[in-house]
Amino acid sequence: MDVSSTNNIVNTVVATMVQEQSVAINVAMLKKSMDMQASASAALLQMLDPPLATSGSLGTQLNTFA
Repeated sequence: MDVSSTNNIVNTVVATMVQEQSVAINVAMLKKSMDMQASASAALLQMLDPPLATSGSLGTQLNTFA
């Protein structure tokens, strides 16, 4: 093999490794972003669901809210 062929192979391997690392970083960031969105969504949904009355005569028979 000549030197230019070897250099081309090395350059191709290095470029592939860099691209794979970039994809792995992008996937990790996407997962972290999705986890943050899920957490924020859960917090918002928790705020929408008011606690129900469990005792007394007011609010224990009919559950309505606007």
